[in-house]
Amino acid sequence: MRLGLLQDVLPVTLPCTLGVDVSGTIVSLGPGVTGRAVGDRVVGRLDGGSGATAEYATAPVDVLVAAPRTIPLADAAALPVAGLTAWQAVFEHAEVTEGRRVLVNGAGGGVGGFAVQLAKRAGATVIATAGPRSAAAVRASGADQIVDYTAEPLPGGVDIVLNLVPLAADAAAGLVSLLRPGGTAVSVTTPLPGGAHFVASNDPSQLARLVSLVDAGDLTVDIAESHPLTELASIHRRSENGQTRGKITLTP
Repeated sequence: MRLGLLQDVLPVTLPCTLGVDVSGTIVSLGPGVTGRAVGDRVVGRLDGGSGATAEYATAPVDVLVAAPRTIPLADAAALPVAGLTAWQAVFEHAEVTEGRRVLVNGAGGGVGGFAVQLAKRAGATVIATAGPRSAAAVRASGADQIVDYTAEPLPGGVDIVLNLVPLAADAAAGLVSLLRPGGTAVSVTTPLPGGAHFVASNDPSQLARLVSLVDAGDLTVDIAESHPLTELASIHRRSENGQTRGKITLTP
């Protein structure tokens, strides 16, 4: 988004304060706003360059839901975008059900950790790609099999491919070739031949369901790192250079 590469799918108006995921405590409400109170702990996705990466942020009240009670409030900020993307990939587009063999390509990322957990919860057998740096976290998410994409070929004969990483055209075609006849391919990044491609929508009702799973102990929010907001620029540089994994939280 900072580089302007997402303008076609997530347009913003400059100047723009970065940040889409937010969690925090409501400190004030606009005139006539109902349904929330000052002091409520909330989490939400702020679209349109609303600016979550700041000490204070404004948000439409209808995109906010009660934050999980069982994890630190700051950790809840890792849930909206990645959690909603994983939920919609698993349940709406791939329609994962019990007994399906699901390949999650890019399981070591923020979306991947949630996708593995949700697919497992649906009763699927989950095969996950992960490099050495993220293998332990992916294993903790419940993957049945972990494939080191840096050293091993990916298995074929899967029912569903969930792609969460950018791919060259030949790699995208190769990923689809792993599907059994009639299988389903879903991607949130590079479109796959014959597959579904989507940008996750902001659905507070789904976010509330994710929060309920967290509070019930059925969904884990894995925080790889936490830093003060003043470190934002260095986190961006590290991310651009492929030096981060999973979800990173920033606190004022």
